Amino acid sequence: MGAIGAVFRKQSLFDKALAMLDQAIAIQPSHAATWLERGYTLDGLRLTQQAKHSYERALSLDGRLAPAWAKLADVAAKDGDVARGMSLAERALALDPHEPTAQCALATMEIEARDGQAAETRLNALLDRAVPEEVRVRALTLLGDALDRQDRTVEAFASYNRAQANFRIVHSKNLAPRADRPSHRTFIENIAAQVRSASAMPTPPVGAMEIEGAAAIHVFLLGYPRSGTTLLENVLASAPGVAALEERETLADTDEILVRNDGSMPALDAIAPDLLQRLRTSYWRRVRTMAGDVSNKTFVDMNPFNGIKLPVIARLFPQARILIMRRDPRDVILSCYRINFTPSTAAWAFSELEEAARHYDALMQLTELCRERLPLAFHDVRYDRLVTDFETTVRETAAFIGIEWTEAFHAFNRTAQTRGVRTASATQVRRGLYDGRGQWRRYADQLAPILPILAPWVERLGFDQ
Repeated sequence: MGAIGAVFRKQSLFDKALAMLDQAIAIQPSHAATWLERGYTLDGLRLTQQAKHSYERALSLDGRLAPAWAKLADVAAKDGDVARGMSLAERALALDPHEPTAQCALATMEIEARDGQAAETRLNALLDRAVPEEVRVRALTLLGDALDRQDRTVEAFASYNRAQANFRIVHSKNLAPRADRPSHRTFIENIAAQVRSASAMPTPPVGAMEIEGAAAIHVFLLGYPRSGTTLLENVLASAPGVAALEERETLADTDEILVRNDGSMPALDAIAPDLLQRLRTSYWRRVRTMAGDVSNKTFVDMNPFNGIKLPVIARLFPQARILIMRRDPRDVILSCYRINFTPSTAAWAFSELEEAARHYDALMQLTELCRERLPLAFHDVRYDRLVTDFETTVRETAAFIGIEWTEAFHAFNRTAQTRGVRTASATQVRRGLYDGRGQWRRYADQLAPILPILAPWVERLGFDQ
């Protein structure tokens, strides 16, 4: 069963893999390799703390598992715990001097310490050896970051290109679009076409829907990956009485019933009220499992891609507040291209620069279309204003949501450290208020082919000033 779980995991079928591995552990709980594979799978699901527990359990059964020590080192490196990360990486390398994850963890810490040269040397040595292709993808991404630290942007971008090309080689079988598996952009465009052709949704009646476990105030925070959603989520989660979830599949049950693989949906106005109520109940049950009891609280459901689900959200939760995070599209796409995302159909879109830009355009078109046609309350939050005029921006956002200003909002970096951050923005958010504006200018030549695609959004969102 453990071997079957590993096959599922390598196909990015993480839920199936986890179910199979849990069955294997129930039968043979003292098998260290199964616990190790379970950790890999939980990492794929971005359940870092649960993955950490699995690695620790594997080591309690067999302390000679260098990959488990290396994975724990990687967790510490991403958490900014340098001393622990160094110690764990050294334990892994003592068992296997070439352990690739340990080398990547050390390179991550060197890059964060602004020692790009040391990281470059380490990563080139790693890439000179035969390593698994998924490791090569990550090492090439980190090498790009190491070169970026040295302001060698031409070489850095070339390394990002190599990383994304390798990503496509590794994951083409499971992620490349085909007749029965449309691209993520096509999925978005199909939803937009239905919203465009449907009659405008009527304004819902005023009044809360009585559902056990529902939050007092319900907020969806969306936008686009790397737009600042993680930062704003942690700001809001710092306030008393606010609970937040970070990129969890809270709407999974709804997806299975209302959204098909090609993005087509039934006529939402024709859905039976009892089905809608069952889906609402299922949503809040999932939230309780993931975030605890949120009744009588403000609940923030953060997922950058929930713009795709706005038609369903409007039908299920018409009283919800919608926050849209806005950032310069050029910075957003550059950042997405530089990240080693967990494999998914969206990550496939990010692995080619033009497709990433067209994907952004498709999601922004859908989001604006929903804003025009759906009876939901929307509020834009600009990343540039959040990092340059924090208090004014957060006060306006809190007022829109319906919560009071508190000085606790300023402690968002401590909130991130306490809660843990599962997204690619973890390092920046734990660092405090990080101003990442204008990074695209250093790569203007490399981005030149896609700038015309993004230009309408740069102008429309006011980033051409």
